[in-house]
Formats: sequence, structure tokens, C-alpha cells
Amino acid sequence: MSQPSTRTPSRSSLRPREDHSLPQRIARSAAVTDAGLLSISGFLSWFAGRGEANRFKVERVRLDGLDGWSFEEPTGNVVHRSGRFFAVEGLHVSVGPEPRREWHQPIIKQAEVGILGILVKEFDGVLYCLMQAKMEPGNPNLLQLSPTVQATYSNYTRVHGGSPVRYLDYFVDTSRSRVLADVLQSEHGAWFYRKSNRNMIVETDEDVPLDENFCWLTFGQIRSLLGFDNLVNMDSRTVLSCAPAGHPHRSGALHSDLELLSWFTAERSRHDVRSERVGLAGLPGWASDGGVIERTDGRYFRVVGVSVEASNREVTRWSQPLIEPVAQGVAAFVAQRIYGVPHVLVHARVESGFVDTVELAPTVQCVPENYASAEQRPRFLDLVLSPDPERVRYSAVHSEEGGRFLNAESRYMIVETGPDEVPLSPPPGYFWVTAEQLTSLVRHGHYLNVQARTLLACLNGMDWHATDSGAR
Repeated sequence: MSQPSTRTPSRSSLRPREDHSLPQRIARSAAVTDAGLLSISGFLSWFAGRGEANRFKVERVRLDGLDGWSFEEPTGNVVHRSGRFFAVEGLHVSVGPEPRREWHQPIIKQAEVGILGILVKEFDGVLYCLMQAKMEPGNPNLLQLSPTVQATYSNYTRVHGGSPVRYLDYFVDTSRSRVLADVLQSEHGAWFYRKSNRNMIVETDEDVPLDENFCWLTFGQIRSLLGFDNLVNMDSRTVLSCAPAGHPHRSGALHSDLELLSWFTAERSRHDVRSERVGLAGLPGWASDGGVIERTDGRYFRVVGVSVEASNREVTRWSQPLIEPVAQGVAAFVAQRIYGVPHVLVHARVESGFVDTVELAPTVQCVPENYASAEQRPRFLDLVLSPDPERVRYSAVHSEEGGRFLNAESRYMIVETGPDEVPLSPPPGYFWVTAEQLTSLVRHGHYLNVQARTLLACLNGMDWHATDSGAR
């Protein structure tokens, strides 16, 4: 049997643990907002043209009329005939400590890990991202700006029998590219059961043939486009959040990184979340006539069916179930300058489908219409629903993952407040952090939920610098 080598590596064989030039390179790209390979106005014209050049059609159909899908016996779960893609199942959730909260709901079960990836390349010393005009059936406006690759395992292994996923090789064979970010991140914990996707940014020096549905944009241009409603899709936003921020490092924070990690670990430890997969048939509080699955009181969301046509997708015609929320949501960070340094208030939030008990979420994340009385409303909701316009640092409507959710929109906001509204010692479950601390955490999986990652991508595009005033 061979023995392990005892050779001591030479100093020249050791590599730096981090690429310290990457944040500066992203900062240079972030500074280019309207003078790149394609101006913002040129992009908007190109994007409109892609919508006109392709044929899209989405029609609502009954769940029991979906091609290739059926209600499984005896569970009543909605499944695909291939046994792949995903299924809609039931979930029984119990959350402690006492008194325990308990509920039942449908949830999407999709065990496979997909790839969400942005390919970047340097032109004249500036990094550009290869972005895609991609149609998803659940998007309110159908066409949105997607990452280079946005594909489930079933998609890119071509279970559907369609055409190959363009540019996929750069992400499955990283020997031909340099990995700049690569982390497993959670999907929507309220609607997916323990679903993760691989979020990647890879760089190439190769000549990249440009497909007509793709374009090159700088980090600065994409961050500018985050100011438009329903333009940059959820998958692009989550991948962007995983990139180094690219703005000057601020060393100070109200709490040290160790204090933040200790608080978060304590939050994960104190919640007891029990999630049991059950059949949809007879799910308490829910009803179905075969056409749609919905709550008997009409709240939260429903499961519906759609028939889809898209001329520029790997498969041009298909049908599927989608989750449709009953109303628009809100996802907001309450923000505050603490001793001159911008901080945001995060919430350790329980969601039924998380791998672990909690992840860091926005200060407010809910659909207001689901709360019948003021006593039930989440903390700080009223603060962000009717803020002084001068305190709104960011506001735009973004849709959630259009491949699984129909017309799922939330108004994403960052609202600055004063110390008289939110104290330095917030209620249990909340914690003040800086954008730099969130950027450090998002390098690891299952710390920030998908809504917090969207807001982090927006925060990293804001010109909201620390001051030397020392005042709160």
C-alpha cells in the first residue's frame, strides 16, 4: 500500500486564500453604467426587440387537464409522468417552542439541484456579464433578464428531450473557466421543500459566440436595471448577491462578526421546526375540484395549471402547475445610520421548507392582505407601508421565480428610519448588520433567504456611504 507523501510543499506552491483583486475589478465594472458595449437605452431597445421577435403564450388550464401531469393515487399529489422535474405535495408543519404553531400547506418538492450561473468576460479592462432575455410562464410580463444559465438538473440533462442549454459547459466543466463565486443557496422556503440551487459566477478568456437572446452588461448596468419594475429576474438577483460588493470596505459595525454568528446560531437553536411531507388528498384547510387547489378561506396562495408556448425555449410547448399568491407582497429592510455607518435590520425567519430552522430575512416579508387584524400584522409592517418618501432609499416591484410561481410579485424596499422608531436593541429575532457583513455571510449557503439576497444585490448597488459624523 502506498504511503502518503511527506514532502513539504515549497512556498511557491502555496496559493493566496483569496483573490484580493476581484472586488476592485467588480468595482471598476460597477462604475460603468451607461457607456459600455451597450448603453442602457440600447439595452432597453434590444430587450423590447427580443420580446417582439419571439412568440409567447400562457393560458390557464385545469390541473387535471395538464399534459403529462396527474393526481397520484392515493396521495393526491400532482406529479409528472417522467417521475422527474418536480411534484406538488402536502406538508404538515409544527413550530415551537410552546405554544406550538401548526399548519398544513401544499409545497413544491424538487430534490435536484439546478445551476444559476453568470458568465463574465473582460473587455478593455472591464468585466461584463453575459445576460439572457428569458421567458418564464409565471412572470407578469413573461420576458425578464436572466443569468447566462438558469436550468434545473432535469433541464440540462434534457429529460424534456429539448435542445441543449446554451453556455452550460462553462459551468459544468470549470477547467475552461475561473470560478469567482460558487455556493448552494436556498430557494423560497415558504413554497419549496428544502430546495437549493448552485449560484455561480465564472470568468472566461475565450471568444464567446453571442446568441441573439443574450447580451453583455457591466455590473453597474445590471445594478441600474434593478431600479426597473419586473426586469431583472429573481435568479439574476440571487447570483449577483454572491459577488463581492465592489465598494470600499468599512471596518466598523454595531456588532462584531462573531457576535452576529453567535446570535444567529442561538436563533437556529431556539426554534423547533418539524415538517412532515403528507399527501395533498384531504389536506386540512385546503380544497380542490381538480381544477385548482386553494385554501377554503381564500388566503395565502393557490396551485393552478398553465399551458405554455415559447418559441425561444429549449422546449417550445409544455404545461405545468404553478403556485399563485393571492396578492402582492412586500419585502423591506429597515435601515439606519448607526454612528455614521449604514446598517439594516435582519429577521431570523422560520420558513417551512428551509433545510435548517431559520435564515436571515428582510425586516418585513409578508403579503399584507393575509393579515385580517392589526394584532396579527408583522412587526414594522406599518413602518414600511407608508413611509416618508424622503426616507425611501430603494423601491421597485420584482417578481419571484417565474418557472414555478405565477404573478408572484413583491415590492422590495429599503427604508431609512431614526433611532426613535427602531432602537439599537431591537425585539428578539432581529439584529442590526452592515451590507459588508451580509456579503461575507452570503459566501456560504443557507444564511440569507432569497428575499434578503435580492435586497443585498440592491444594497450593493447603492451609493450610500458611511459618514464621519459619529451621530446615530
